[in-house]
Amino acid sequence: MAGLDSSFLELGPEEMAAAALGLAEESGCADASVRIERIRSQALRLRDGRLETAADETTLGASCRVVHDGSLGFAATVELGPEAAAGLARAALGAARATKPALRRRVELVPEPSHGRVEWTSSYELDPAQVPLPERVELLGAWSRGLLSSPHVDHVTASLLVVVEDKCYADLAGTTALQRRVRLHPSLEVLAVDPETGEFDTMRTLAPPVGRGWEYLLGTGWDFEGELEALPEQLAEKRQARSVEPGRYDLVVDPSNLWLTIHESIGHATELDRAMGYEAAMAGTSFATFDKLGSLRYGSEVMTVTGDRTVEHGLSTIAIDDEGVEGQSFDLIVDGTLRGYQLDRRIAAEMGFSRSNGCAYAESALQTPIQRMANVSLRPSSDDLSLDDLIGGVEQGIYVVGDKSWSIDMQRHNFQFTGQRFYAIEKGRVAGQVKDVAYQARTTDFWGAMEAVGGPQTYVLGGAFNCGKGQPMQSAPVSHGCPAALFRQINVLNTRAESGR
Repeated sequence: MAGLDSSFLELGPEEMAAAALGLAEESGCADASVRIERIRSQALRLRDGRLETAADETTLGASCRVVHDGSLGFAATVELGPEAAAGLARAALGAARATKPALRRRVELVPEPSHGRVEWTSSYELDPAQVPLPERVELLGAWSRGLLSSPHVDHVTASLLVVVEDKCYADLAGTTALQRRVRLHPSLEVLAVDPETGEFDTMRTLAPPVGRGWEYLLGTGWDFEGELEALPEQLAEKRQARSVEPGRYDLVVDPSNLWLTIHESIGHATELDRAMGYEAAMAGTSFATFDKLGSLRYGSEVMTVTGDRTVEHGLSTIAIDDEGVEGQSFDLIVDGTLRGYQLDRRIAAEMGFSRSNGCAYAESALQTPIQRMANVSLRPSSDDLSLDDLIGGVEQGIYVVGDKSWSIDMQRHNFQFTGQRFYAIEKGRVAGQVKDVAYQARTTDFWGAMEAVGGPQTYVLGGAFNCGKGQPMQSAPVSHGCPAALFRQINVLNTRAESGR
């Protein structure tokens, strides 16, 4: 596993943190924390094997957050050095004093003990940001040319997103954390056009974004060659597939699709700040309100969901969060009942919890930490059920593969999801593709209809780079692991008929 980056350490982040914290302590702050961060983001896009976009950006800055006399202050700068850091603390203290008269209640943060000096890197082998651009272009180009050689493919779009975060966090409690997170997301989409009608179909790879390095594209953790080889034939079959008859079907949902349903209907719904109404102006609230904790029947008894900031290769995995809280795993739903929420230190204190579960994150040093999602995952079965076992239990149904579009209401209660491809299930066997499928349900009805979950061999860690939240909006990466799962009698719509095409 690779270690911390020496060029970041040479910037002197610990000296900057010490200067800011020293001033905050002298000023009588009840709590103070400093973050110095360097974030390198790379984006690559090819169209039909030809380079279309190549971007390489670095964001570098520092911030300080203080709690003084019951008021919170935050300040950020792109200036570096101990003197600038001390000025940052003065600015944060000034912001706290300025906003205090407008507060309706004192700001309190639930305590977190010191974790001493922590050095941590995410689990990767080869830094993808250091791979020369020609090498990256050549790999995506070779994959694109291979796909274009098929008579079933007219166009190919290939993309690669890479982010490397180097961060120093320090606080008055005595925690100093030096952390490096590496993540990347490769994606290829093939398109076929009917020359007579102009109608087209697409198919995208299922390879999820991961907390890995360049080794991921070389076959560690995913069979890219196998997936790309199968993609043209899958697209051809989709083009010839019959349009689905709307109605109620048993669904076997693949992890490549189910991760997104988890994200939207469980991940966001169990953020306690959202359940309290703090997100009402941005993407809604939650039906899973605090008074339902311990009593809400979220789903069937085979449903157990955890929040986890420690899982290997998770996009939301850390050692120490942006409020100095140690990464941890915690229950959200146990045997179908709501048992917990995702918390940061302020929300934990306001609602009477003794500790945060480490869910604070800021998109960069220039933004203040807010409560963000952990890796929220559905636990697999201990019965070791295979995908074939789940499909074998269906008389008439649909196997749903890959994510695409979705819609969900403000309270995370009513939703609709589509996918990349769909297979009819007849008498326990897959019977070819169908298309124009969307499944629709209420959250608790859907999860209540989950009869079985697959074993560990069906489990996949999916996720996204770009979960949005807050005002101004911040983006955060998050993973969601899940097995394949069987749902009984879910409403299926025909998207072509619904759109009037």
